[in-house]
Amino acid sequence: MTASTPAQKRLILIVDDDPLLLDFLGEVLGHAGYDVAKASSAEQALQSIAQREPDLALLDIHMPGMNGLELAKQLHATSSVPFMFLSGRGDADAGKQAASYGAVGFLVKPVDEKHLMPAFAAGLARADEIRQLRRTELNLNAALAAGRETSLAVGLLMCKFQTDRNTAFEVLRDHARSNRRKVNEVADQLLAAEETLNSLHAAFNNRLKK
Repeated sequence: MTASTPAQKRLILIVDDDPLLLDFLGEVLGHAGYDVAKASSAEQALQSIAQREPDLALLDIHMPGMNGLELAKQLHATSSVPFMFLSGRGDADAGKQAASYGAVGFLVKPVDEKHLMPAFAAGLARADEIRQLRRTELNLNAALAAGRETSLAVGLLMCKFQTDRNTAFEVLRDHARSNRRKVNEVADQLLAAEETLNSLHAAFNNRLKK
């Protein structure tokens, strides 16, 4: 069995206004098995991202026009693209700024090739962790919402049929199973039907008062 490599063609976007550095980084990453997209400005980067979101973006902090920090802020607000920053030596505040903007890594110019791949591997690993946390949070929020709907539906059945909570839940669950549906889907439908009935009840009352 051969060892797994980055040859799964994960996409790295490099954003820098230095064409020589773009070519150097693109060549190194390409030889390591990554797909590489290159942009010489933030505007080009956004166009590239619109076509295909990268697994990781390397952003030069100091660029003419929209700089790397401004681009990172936009990416954070409008996408889920993880990013690393690239900056020159002696920029003492750059590391702090990178952390505050949510960067998964930081590289210093001139780029040392032997440190480059470990830095990207670590950045991708951190990006994967963040993606997993986001998925877990979304799944948890969905589960909590589904749980609230089910609890409300069980309470509604308890009131209508004067039964206990376990019986109400079992009937709801069995009905969902017999119709090959999820419990929370049936619960949501039941709550929607009750809301419709309540609206109709109010409409009938208003009509009878006339």
